[in-house]
Amino acid sequence: MNKLMTMARQFRDDEDGAAMVEYSILIGIIAAAAILAILAIGGWVTGRFTGLCTALENSPLGTCNAGAGTGS
Repeated sequence: MNKLMTMARQFRDDEDGAAMVEYSILIGIIAAAAILAILAIGGWVTGRFTGLCTALENSPLGTCNAGAGTGS
């Protein structure tokens, strides 16, 4: 019985599992933030290129095919 109580106290005082859970949560938050940043930057770049293509279409300088991503 004494050995069981000792093992229970060791299990209670062991912080390795708690640290692993904390690091896993931190990695998840960092990954989510990175994905959101990439999506936001991708949307901004797409908007900029769409605006550039529209400006090129409205000018006498050239044409733009937004679907194909080509211009002349």
